[in-house]
Amino acid sequence: MNCEALREFRQQAYKMLGPAKDATFELMDAVMTTPRANCLTEMALNPLFRRQWSSVSEALQDCQPDREQLMKLYLQQMSGVERPILAVDHTAWARPDARTLRERTYEHQATAIHGNKPIAIGLGYSTIAWIPEAPGSWALPLRHERITSWDTPISKAAWQLKQVIARLPQRPLVLFDREYGCASLVLQTAHLKADKLIRLRSNRCLYSAPPAYSGRGRPRSHGKKFQINDPQTWWAAEEMVELDDPKLGQLQIRRWDNLHFRSSTQHPMTLILVEPKAVGSNCRQVKPLWLAWIGENSCSLEVVWMDYLRRFAIEHWYRLAKQTLHWTLPHL
Repeated sequence: MNCEALREFRQQAYKMLGPAKDATFELMDAVMTTPRANCLTEMALNPLFRRQWSSVSEALQDCQPDREQLMKLYLQQMSGVERPILAVDHTAWARPDARTLRERTYEHQATAIHGNKPIAIGLGYSTIAWIPEAPGSWALPLRHERITSWDTPISKAAWQLKQVIARLPQRPLVLFDREYGCASLVLQTAHLKADKLIRLRSNRCLYSAPPAYSGRGRPRSHGKKFQINDPQTWWAAEEMVELDDPKLGQLQIRRWDNLHFRSSTQHPMTLILVEPKAVGSNCRQVKPLWLAWIGENSCSLEVVWMDYLRRFAIEHWYRLAKQTLHWTLPHL
């Protein structure tokens, strides 16, 4: 993006912020250029925020931006992209001491204390971001919204995707983490015109297509069982390729077609396993990566797994950025 296009984009976004747009716009610049902040008022120390610290809270309180118009503006930046890549993520913000904060929920959060349950009381947020094709360390959040107590991360993500895809002329590729690798996501997003690449947990169980009806009894809904963490249940893959990645070393990629979750029989998918070809002193330790592909066309094993890893190339930045997005975008 050249300077003129960036200037025009910023001017259009500025006009959609509603009241207190000056202070809000400077706060947005402060959020994007502050490496880390322990509290919201520390944004006032950023030189791009030329106001007093009290203006930070007042800007968030008075600002009433047009969310739909802002999302349309963001989607316009994807007009020249042949296949947009969207990443969906659920992030928890622990607020255990905010007893008067409404709609607190139990959220998953890793703990450093052995034996403690990995949960926290706070707020959950669902984010959809556009990840550019070119390698880099930035992403454009299209929607960032709170998950209420009557929603789930999957139902919220499905609703957000519906809003985004309805305004996209292209068919996107949507990437999901392990939390979304279940039949519920497959069923709730089956009507959306998008290709999906989902990471699966190692304890997931899938089934092949049922055999032909024998003419007696009830027709079977499932075929052979495929337990991911039990190699004894695997059968020969439909395709296997080997490649040498400059960062990960020698990899072996296998593909199994026409598998499904137990509760989503009518929605087959392709199972992909990415693992190191050999383990030794010359091979980096790479954990097996299980992916499920759901799309119109068959996937290319040499390319599709790299599309998923592109999401993790920005994950460190993505999570740090959302720590500040929790303070700002929910209000915007």
